[in-house]
Amino acid sequence: MNRELEYMFLKCARVWIPDVEEVWKSAELTKDYKSGDVSLQLMLEDGKNIEHKLDPKTKNLPYLRNPDILVGENDLTALSYLHEPAVLHNLKVRFIDSKLIYTYCGIVLVAINPYETLPIYGTDIINAYSGQNMGDMDPHIFAVAEEAYKQMARDERNQSIIVSGESGAGKTVSAKYAMRYFATVSGSASEANVEEKVLASNPIMEAIGNAKTTRNDNSSRFGKYIEIGFDNRYRIIGANMRTYLLEKSRVVFQADEERNYHIFYQLCASAHLPEFKALKLSSANDFLYTRQGRSPVIDGVDDTKELCTTRNAFSLLGINESYQMGLFQVLAAILHLGNVEIKDRDADSSVIPPNNRHLMAFCELVGVTYQDMSQWLCHRKLKTATETYIKPLPRLQATNARDALSKHIYAKLFNWIVEHVNKALVTNVKQHSFIGVLDIYGFETFEINSFEQFCINYANEKLQQQFNMHVFKLEQEEYMKEQIPWTLIDFYDNQPCINLIEAKMGILDLLDEECRMPKGSDDSWAQKLYNTHLKTCSLFEKPRMSNRAFIIQHFADKVEYQCDGFLEKNKDTVNEEQINVMKASKFDLLVELFQDEEKATSPTGQVQGTGGRTRLSIKPDKSRDTSSKEHKKTVGCQFRNSLQKLMDTLNATTPHYVRCIKPNDFKLAFSFDPKRAVQQLRACGVLETIRISAAGFPSRWTYQEFFSRYRVLMKQKDVLADKKLTCKNVLEKLVQDQDKYQFGKTKIFFRAGQVAYLEKLRADKLRAACIRIQKTIRCWLARKKYLRKRSAAITIQRFTRGYQARCLAKFLRRTQAATIIQKYQRMYVERKRYKQKQAAALAMQTILRAYMARQKYQALLREHKAVIIQKHIRGWLARCWYKRCLEAIVYLQCCIRRMRAKRELKKLKIEARSVEHFKKLNKGMENKIMQLQRKIDEQSKENRLVNERLVGLESSYTVESERMRGELNRLRGVEEDAKNKANQVSSLLEELERLKKELSATQQEKKTIEDWAQSYRDEMEKMVAELKHQNGLLKKEKDDLNRLIQEQSQQMTEKMTRAIAEETQQLETDLNEERSRYQNLLSEHLRLEEKYDDLKEEMALSSNVSKPGHRRTDSTHSSNESEYTYNSEYAELEDGTRGREDVTRGIDTSLTLKLQKRVTELEQDKQLLRNELENREEQLQRASAMARGAELEYESLKRQELESENKKLKHDLEEMRKSLLGNAATGAGAPGSPAYKVLLEQLNASCEELEVRKEEVLILRSQLVSQKEAMHHKETMTEPSVYKDDVSKLKDDEVKQAYVGLKDTNRLLEHQLQTQRRTYDNEVESLRSELQNVKEENNRQQQLLAQNLQLPPEARIEASLQHEITRLTNENLELMADDPTASREARVVILRRMVDLMEQLEKQDRTIRKLKKQLKVYSKRIGEMGAGQTEGQTSPGQMVDEPIHPVNIPRREKDFQGMLEYKKEDEMKLVKNLILELKPRGVAVNLIPGLPAYILFMCLRHADYVNDDQKVRTLLTSTINSIKKILKKRGDDFETVSFWLANTCRFLHCLKQYSGDEQFMKHNTSRQNEHCLSNFDLAEYRQVISDLAIQIYQQLIKCMENILQPMIVSGMLEHETIQGVSGVKPTGLRKRTSSIADEGTYTLDSILRQLSAFHSTMCQHGTDPELIKQVVKQQFYIIGAVTLNNLLLRKDMCSWSKGMQIRYNVSQLEEWLRDKGLMTCGAKETLEPLIQAAQLLQVKKKTDEDAEAICSMCHALTTAQIVKVLNLYTPVNEFEERVSVAFIRTIQTRLRDRCESPQLLMDTKMIYPVTFPFNPSCLALETIQIPSSLNLAFLTRV
Repeated sequence: MNRELEYMFLKCARVWIPDVEEVWKSAELTKDYKSGDVSLQLMLEDGKNIEHKLDPKTKNLPYLRNPDILVGENDLTALSYLHEPAVLHNLKVRFIDSKLIYTYCGIVLVAINPYETLPIYGTDIINAYSGQNMGDMDPHIFAVAEEAYKQMARDERNQSIIVSGESGAGKTVSAKYAMRYFATVSGSASEANVEEKVLASNPIMEAIGNAKTTRNDNSSRFGKYIEIGFDNRYRIIGANMRTYLLEKSRVVFQADEERNYHIFYQLCASAHLPEFKALKLSSANDFLYTRQGRSPVIDGVDDTKELCTTRNAFSLLGINESYQMGLFQVLAAILHLGNVEIKDRDADSSVIPPNNRHLMAFCELVGVTYQDMSQWLCHRKLKTATETYIKPLPRLQATNARDALSKHIYAKLFNWIVEHVNKALVTNVKQHSFIGVLDIYGFETFEINSFEQFCINYANEKLQQQFNMHVFKLEQEEYMKEQIPWTLIDFYDNQPCINLIEAKMGILDLLDEECRMPKGSDDSWAQKLYNTHLKTCSLFEKPRMSNRAFIIQHFADKVEYQCDGFLEKNKDTVNEEQINVMKASKFDLLVELFQDEEKATSPTGQVQGTGGRTRLSIKPDKSRDTSSKEHKKTVGCQFRNSLQKLMDTLNATTPHYVRCIKPNDFKLAFSFDPKRAVQQLRACGVLETIRISAAGFPSRWTYQEFFSRYRVLMKQKDVLADKKLTCKNVLEKLVQDQDKYQFGKTKIFFRAGQVAYLEKLRADKLRAACIRIQKTIRCWLARKKYLRKRSAAITIQRFTRGYQARCLAKFLRRTQAATIIQKYQRMYVERKRYKQKQAAALAMQTILRAYMARQKYQALLREHKAVIIQKHIRGWLARCWYKRCLEAIVYLQCCIRRMRAKRELKKLKIEARSVEHFKKLNKGMENKIMQLQRKIDEQSKENRLVNERLVGLESSYTVESERMRGELNRLRGVEEDAKNKANQVSSLLEELERLKKELSATQQEKKTIEDWAQSYRDEMEKMVAELKHQNGLLKKEKDDLNRLIQEQSQQMTEKMTRAIAEETQQLETDLNEERSRYQNLLSEHLRLEEKYDDLKEEMALSSNVSKPGHRRTDSTHSSNESEYTYNSEYAELEDGTRGREDVTRGIDTSLTLKLQKRVTELEQDKQLLRNELENREEQLQRASAMARGAELEYESLKRQELESENKKLKHDLEEMRKSLLGNAATGAGAPGSPAYKVLLEQLNASCEELEVRKEEVLILRSQLVSQKEAMHHKETMTEPSVYKDDVSKLKDDEVKQAYVGLKDTNRLLEHQLQTQRRTYDNEVESLRSELQNVKEENNRQQQLLAQNLQLPPEARIEASLQHEITRLTNENLELMADDPTASREARVVILRRMVDLMEQLEKQDRTIRKLKKQLKVYSKRIGEMGAGQTEGQTSPGQMVDEPIHPVNIPRREKDFQGMLEYKKEDEMKLVKNLILELKPRGVAVNLIPGLPAYILFMCLRHADYVNDDQKVRTLLTSTINSIKKILKKRGDDFETVSFWLANTCRFLHCLKQYSGDEQFMKHNTSRQNEHCLSNFDLAEYRQVISDLAIQIYQQLIKCMENILQPMIVSGMLEHETIQGVSGVKPTGLRKRTSSIADEGTYTLDSILRQLSAFHSTMCQHGTDPELIKQVVKQQFYIIGAVTLNNLLLRKDMCSWSKGMQIRYNVSQLEEWLRDKGLMTCGAKETLEPLIQAAQLLQVKKKTDEDAEAICSMCHALTTAQIVKVLNLYTPVNEFEERVSVAFIRTIQTRLRDRCESPQLLMDTKMIYPVTFPFNPSCLALETIQIPSSLNLAFLTRV
């Protein structure tokens, strides 16, 4: 043990230490605790370090805190450490952080008053808790009520719900909600009425029993026990209320800041009303009884309005205005009596001044004499054995006597009101069981405690004892069930305290003894208490500073009681003479108040005694005759007896406990005061429950839960196949002390703290594993992060370098581009400047060159002439010189060459003479020769070239010479011109000077113009720039406007699109709502029909049992009559309404009989009414006999006349047919011709119509006869002789009751007779008119037939059509004259008939053409046959018969037309074999889908084909009623409902497909179009069958829901689909031993298998695919809604791991949809709220970004649902974190603007409106074969 303590009290362990302000404060150890330490080093939550000294004697360590995952648990017993701080902290966390006001503490429900209205009491919440086990849902008052209701039904044992708590803790509200739950789930028709009456009693009881105290503005000053009675079906039938311990002293005294009962202040506030003028009231400050507390007004309460509410409640409970005014009169008299002033006459007597206005007002109001009242207020009568004395009273005693009378009158008034409330809630139905709701005061302790607090605490001691024994008993049962050794648990037994109060010589006994003493006083009684109990009882103490008080140690606390007033309050003495004066009053109500009660019922309703309504003043037993003894019994004795009877009642029932806690004294919403809370927890027994649980083995785990939770503490080798053995082995290793746990049959039991120890081991193991995982993961993450950074750095470098390279390349490209641009720009500038200069230079050069050219020309001309002259002269001179030089040169050359040649010759001669020279010469001779030869060749070639060049030069010289001669001639001409123009040079020079001047002027002007142009250009450029700027602005503005217009256009388009979409969506929503509303009305109609049938059966059964000789045929006859009529639905509804009226009338009659008080008035009228009844019956019999005879005679004459007419028509037709056959020789009218066939068809149709008319008349006649017989039967049933015989056998009381019932029956029968008489007359008139119309119609048909016979065959059809149009027009005109509205309807009908006639005409035309083709074929065949026959003599008849023979053959051997014929008497057999006795499974497996529908439609087609409307009606009505019957009988079988839904839809589709409407004929084949109905429009029946299909669909959904409902929560929430994800938390006493055991565990696979079974069944039955989609959508909605609702009501399911489980389960459902091809049916969307709730459990819930993400994600959830999930979110492991309150408030702030329903739960009863899209069949009717297994051999194929 020390080792475990040292292990638990380590550093960072959290403990609880006492605190003055917060009661308990949390702290954390900063140093490990070691055995022997005298103190602990702690750090508070605010960071302050303290040293906590341990008690040196006990060495008790402080309480340890529970792990965080256990904080906020639903059940306090689930906490590992069970002690006061843990309980207080858990309640505070749930109340403040999670806004949860209910918490379980074992079998106790702790309810904390939130002082705020919460949306957790709606009908949806009630439905969610209905049928659930107590531990499966979050704590709630509804869970306690459901547990009580369920145990009452299961165990057949009465139940009690004990609601206790301080004033203002919410006891009354909790009791009211419990009653509301019973009223809602009981399912009876009158529960709302009972609840209304019970709730209507609240304003009355609050007005007369509630008052303002220092702690509560509306404190109940009495206790009440309400028994809610149930019948054998566990439906509420009534209620009864008993009250306890009314605080009468408040009538005459109120403490400071308190008030009297509310009713007094309501009367004073309404004193100005005219009806209250006679009460002589004024302000509340004017009366002693209402001004003592000095707080006459409550803030926020209008006493005038409250009185109106009280009066309305009185009226609702049957207390009329006169009684109300009488009550107010008595209350006003009490106020006046309190103001009666009594003065001292002397020391021993007193007197009332004469003419005291308040006493006069009192006497006037209560109807007593002034003298008697004033006399006995100041005197009393003393009786001895011989004499009677009148003794005056001192003023003090007289005042006490006056107050005692006031209290006594108020107590009597209170009792009277309670009695009348109970009368309003009583019922005559036998009570089978009841649930009692006890709303009683809690333990009270004030600064001054008196007799009332003593009685209240005494009652709480008894209730606490009963509570302790019940808790102890449950603990013992649990241990015995698990076969654990039972050791006696030491718990606080308050029997010694109870003995101190009620035992012999106890406090009450001594008090009664002192009251019997003549001179007994409070002081002497106190001394007796001291002497008797001070030394003998440790629970009794004496205050140190007082001799007039005593202290009792109650179970909750020590209470000091002041002895003053104990004797007076216990005696409750009232002067007997004053009572006699009251009894002698002339005021009837006051006399009624004071009359002796003869009856009193025990609390159990079985033993008569004094406990009828136990209060402070209790009526004595019957055996006590004298009224004076009523006042001798002390209040303490009465209260002890009534309390004992209450305890007997509670012990005879199974109790359920609700402890209401008041969180603060200032009524602040969700504000928690720990001091006040712990005070009440100690007082109400919650902590005692915790102590009893902690004394044994409070923590209980199943073996599977333990294994799942602590699997982490086991090694692989420790895990065995046997989980129980595994758990044992592990526990032996983990917990060394064997006393810390016990092994039961199914559970492991742990001592307190052991679960926390195991949790710490588990947390340490998980923490170590987490550290290892974190280490590995962090390493992996760090490496991954490094590699990612390295890769990122390389990537960044690569991209950076690439970017830089691209930038450089871009820079170079830009530089090059800039250089090129600069080059070309500079080139352009230079070129432009050069061009300008060039142009200027050229201009100047042109002028200058022109001048110079002219000057040069002149010079050249002169030079040329001079050159010519010089040329000729120089040429001559040159030639002369040349000749002389040439001659000289030639001569010189000759001389020199001669000289050189001589010298060379001389050398050659010398060399020639030398041999060597010769050799040398010869040696180079060859070379020289060759060189010379080559040189010669070259010179010859050059010579040739020179010759050629010479020739060219000569030719060019010749050409040049010619040119020069021409030029010379030209120059001579130019010279001549120059000579001529030389004279013009002077004039040109003058002109040049002038031009120069003009040029300078022009240049000046040009400069001026250029300057102006420059300035103008600048201005224009500036203006253009401005214009461009403005243009840019305008363009920008235009673009903005265009963009704005475009945006607005787009917005308008989007807005219009959105508006259209919204409008479309709204229209679709409205359509769905209307469709849903209509379908709900259909379901309600069906429910009422079923209820009517049940009531009819009950009435028949009760009438057979109670009145075997009495039969009621008025309502049953009409329903039987109309069973096979067209309007059977309405007849049944009418009968249902009539039946309900009969039932209601029966109930009201019985209630009236019970409340009847004055029988004498009925006796006086009885004989008169009986005589009047007999006279009326005789008159009715005579009138009906006369009318019946006359009508029967008239009907027989009409029938005979009609039959004769029909015979005549038949005779005429036969003669006409014979005449036509006789004239067959003519070609046009020959038999077999088209005209003949058409005429014959018209004749047959006329005959059939006549037959139908005849049958209709016969049917109507039979109905009239049956109605007359029914009327006669009713008249015979109501003959007076029967009543006389019955009346003579009854007793007087029974005679009165029977007579009242007879009067009602007489009135009912008379009304029915009159109604049927009027109906009968109307029907007779209508029949007469119809007969006349039929006769006229026959005449017209005869005329039409005669006219048609005279017309050619082609014109007969048009004539008949024209006649029909004329007839319809006449009918239209007649209708217009009679009724415009009807005429419009008639027009529509006429138009439809005209369209039908046109269609028939077209069909007939097609038929004629077809017949003509057949006739040609047959004629051709006849010709071929005639050619092959032997020629001979033939008679004309034979020639005529030959073409007829082949025509008639196909008429006799027709193909099957897809029709089935049956006899009328076989209709019931058809319905029985095809509907009632058909097995869906065999049909679905062996036959085609929808076969019954096809068979029924084929039978219907034949009835339409033969034009039998009666057969059509009866067949359809029988089919509909039979389907309803089989569904009512087997409506819980899914296969049956699915089968008939598929067949009903197929039958409906067949009616549409073959109706002849074009919209349904688009997909038909030509053969199917031929099978369309030809005579009847069954559109109305299609609507009826569509309604039937809707009802079947709704029944299918309910059947499916009943099958799926038990699977959903277990499969979707509780079962772990992903094993090991969800951790099991400690659960405490969630699964209570009294709850119903689980029926089996369902998994998600169970749901999927069931869905697959549903789907396969519907597919086998041939259900339409669209209808299957709608069914699946509804299935998924139910799954999602039920799952989400349970999630919102179960705190243990709101965790991260559960969110993962839900999302996995939803994914499996989606996979199922995908496999079945149903993803587009909308089923997935119905799961969206559940998906978002699962996501909400898994997302982060910390920052504002998380809040924003949640708000955007959870669009399918309401704000209330989101906040609820966040409040319920519970960590399963300590590694998870709770959702902070600030985060939830952030969510609420962000979702504040949402417009949505405040409803928390989804509506699981909602059914999507169903539609039946038209689905035509491709199956041909003629191919359908009827199997022999259906036993339909009586059907004939046609």
